[in-house]
Amino acid sequence: MSLFAALRLPREILFGKGQRHALPDVAGKLGKRALICTDERFAGTEMFARSVEGLRAASIEVLVYDQILPDVPRDSVAVCVEAARAFAPDMVIGIGGGSCLDMAKCAALLLTHGGVLQDYYGEFRIPGPVMPVIAVPTTAGTGSEVTPVAVISDPEKTLKVGISSPYLIAAAAICDPELTMTCPRGLTAIAGADALTHAIEAFTAARRGNGAELAQQHVFIGRSDLTDHFALLAIKLLGRGLERACTDGSDEDARADVMMGALAAGCAFGTAGTAAAHAVQYPVGALTHTPHGLGVATMLPYVMTYNRAVVAEQIAEVGAALGVDGEGRSVEAMADATIAEISRLFAAIGITPTLAALGLPADKVDWTAEQALGIGRLVKNNPRSLDLDAMRRLVQAAYDGDLAASAQ
Repeated sequence: MSLFAALRLPREILFGKGQRHALPDVAGKLGKRALICTDERFAGTEMFARSVEGLRAASIEVLVYDQILPDVPRDSVAVCVEAARAFAPDMVIGIGGGSCLDMAKCAALLLTHGGVLQDYYGEFRIPGPVMPVIAVPTTAGTGSEVTPVAVISDPEKTLKVGISSPYLIAAAAICDPELTMTCPRGLTAIAGADALTHAIEAFTAARRGNGAELAQQHVFIGRSDLTDHFALLAIKLLGRGLERACTDGSDEDARADVMMGALAAGCAFGTAGTAAAHAVQYPVGALTHTPHGLGVATMLPYVMTYNRAVVAEQIAEVGAALGVDGEGRSVEAMADATIAEISRLFAAIGITPTLAALGLPADKVDWTAEQALGIGRLVKNNPRSLDLDAMRRLVQAAYDGDLAASAQ
């Protein structure tokens, strides 16, 4: 028997138009006092006001913390937690983009176990269950509503830092595509490209065995038969919906496709993990101060080209899910056509094509490669092994815009 799979997900996932109205019922199962983490922009919307009214009508007391900043600065979590301690919440509700959801996870962690975030950097550092989190995304990209990860920015570190533990998985995820209808084109593109990168890297990730210890010792364990299912669903939905959602933000079907695609991608990479495109983005993002989703998407065609030598069959399957015509094509030709379609799609929605255009200084290419190679939890997931020379060539190719060179 060769089948092997592992999957870690919220206890409840609700998806569909109008599902945000289920929030009071879902919250009522978890307690009567809710800390809500959101940002100032969304806190001023009518949709948010109605959500708060619904919770209060269900006899749930609410404390709103609406000062969340992009990339979750480390010390801002302590400010949120200090403001909430006297309120003594028994759940945390994150409503907003990925930073709002990550803040909710971090707040729940510190409210439960105390200490400072630095105590929990890395994998499996959280000692036990945390206060229940309900994740309500208003963008379609990070997948944080279903993943075991919170990413923050630490002023003492150059790169962003991850806290990874199954205990960080939200108790419930409520995904209502109506919440994304006003998302601007640029953010829709970057978030959706992030989700597509999640799905493709999860689907092409290395298989790392099937021992009983694998999922007990690693948060991200490489691809498996269940993560493949979610990854391919995500690729199909994003392939048919992302460009349409960017072209016409009022297209409800496209918005639903993109949000379900982002959710499915989160279900895949939350266990499988991501790989080299994400490893390179961490130092690139630190130097250029550009959005995470933009950086990983810029890298994806180059990483796929590098990996083609060992996962051409999987890349061809990605192409089939995207709707690339495979008639009369060999596996290798289909893989090439798939990478070309990713490049076309990303160009159509405005993804930056090279690291140079992203703003990476030429004299930081080697530093970027060195830093990326040091992110072991991602590099070990890449299906084709990487040493420093290979990583330097890959980063240089992405800097130059030389797709062919990235195959070396």
